[in-house]
Amino acid sequence: MKLFRVALVIAVALCLTASAYAETQSVKVSGDLTVRGIWREAYELRGNPPMDEGVVLGRRDGRTTDTLVLYGGHQSWWMSNTEVEVDAELTDNVSTVIRLVNERDWNVNVKNINTGQNVSMNGSMFAGAGYVANADDFQVNVDLAYVTLKNFVYCPLSVTIGRQDLWFGKGFIVGSNAVYNNYSVGLIQAPEYTARTAFDSIKAVLDYDPWTISAIYSKISENATSDFDDIDLYGVNVGYRFECYKAEAEAYWFWKQDHSIPAWNSNKRDSNNDIHTIGMRGSMDPICDLTVAGEVAYQFGSYIGAVDQAVGMARSAWAADASAEYRGLMDKICWKPKLGLEYIFYSGEEGEANDNNATGIYHGWDPMFRGKYDSAIREFMGTYYSSYDYPITATGTPSCDDASFTNQSQIVMSGSLEPMDCVTLKGNINLFWLNSPILAVNPGIPVDAVGNIWTKGYIGTEFDGQAIWDYTEDVSFGLLMAWFVPGANVYQNADKAAQDIVGTCKVSF
Repeated sequence: MKLFRVALVIAVALCLTASAYAETQSVKVSGDLTVRGIWREAYELRGNPPMDEGVVLGRRDGRTTDTLVLYGGHQSWWMSNTEVEVDAELTDNVSTVIRLVNERDWNVNVKNINTGQNVSMNGSMFAGAGYVANADDFQVNVDLAYVTLKNFVYCPLSVTIGRQDLWFGKGFIVGSNAVYNNYSVGLIQAPEYTARTAFDSIKAVLDYDPWTISAIYSKISENATSDFDDIDLYGVNVGYRFECYKAEAEAYWFWKQDHSIPAWNSNKRDSNNDIHTIGMRGSMDPICDLTVAGEVAYQFGSYIGAVDQAVGMARSAWAADASAEYRGLMDKICWKPKLGLEYIFYSGEEGEANDNNATGIYHGWDPMFRGKYDSAIREFMGTYYSSYDYPITATGTPSCDDASFTNQSQIVMSGSLEPMDCVTLKGNINLFWLNSPILAVNPGIPVDAVGNIWTKGYIGTEFDGQAIWDYTEDVSFGLLMAWFVPGANVYQNADKAAQDIVGTCKVSF
């Protein structure tokens, strides 16, 4: 009888296992671990800066605080990004993806020192000697969680629902939600290396080859569900692939409906910071070893930059990106060189100061959800970091007047070599300058008739170099070195170049 019971239990277990397996055709588990050692200096562009580690500003929805860091001196630390992804194919037309992420700076402890407290580090730092461990050090976040329904309703339509990555074209307008994701979880000191770039969204794709039509809706920020103070993203992207020259073209419209900044009056529906972005992008290979690409976009809508802005302004802003990549020497030289050239333009508002009585048309470019970056230091100024010369401004998003995502022209000269089959060397030179004058904060600059101090001209030069060693197919090591040399006209108090050194070890499985 005992043997019969055991056999019966095994039979039931096999039946349940077979039934569960039948509901899922296949399951794939993958992931990666990236460890970085970071050393950086003079991000505030000063050799002897003040002791301030950062300035705390109100978050744009008013719930918590956010910090745009003014780094003092030099810093060094280790960080890691850990990702585990499960892909399940339920049927030929239904699949799901879930990815969990932990990203943290290694063993961060916060000083919590009282007057007269013994803060010796002789083994007692975790026993009340003035240091408190970060309780969120090993927090796990859901980075991806979505279901894809192919041939939904009828054959060409696919629908993806849930937390997913969105990337259109080169990611010039929509590619990353990292900034908004890190409002709520800011556990790493170098947020430009975050793995959390996904959107909570619904995406529908009609595939009429060679035409592709995509429509999206995404909830960017939800405060109180009963309040009209959310940020939502809507968009339509239409693409076409040509039969020759590897050519492609896209046209798009994206609408960021932003009611997160309270208006001066009490009617929240008048708090309108909406941004409509329309544009076109295309690329082609006019010859087999040359790729040229271009994109131009225009923004219109309304602008409210701060709570105390009395009257909303109309928007009118432009951005453009033109690039070329030449690969003609790869088959002629054993090191397989590639060369690239790119020009990026963002229109700007003259005197980008916080004027609560401003009227007329606002010409500053909004970065939307850009996912592509070409430099390691300068392009994150105003998003995550600020310089000593230009203080943080508590506008809609904490920023600064020399922010890199608006009022800027940029030239990128890039190249790469492969001296060995498993080694790749990359480098680029970035040149930046202002498109319109901005209000300066330093003495010694000519003052206009009403006492404003203006500055314009060359922002600076950044040199980036990177070496990547593919140790195996799954393990790679990297070293990034970057220097941003500020221009004297824009940065009167700058006396040192910003430096960044990042060593990386990445394992994928």
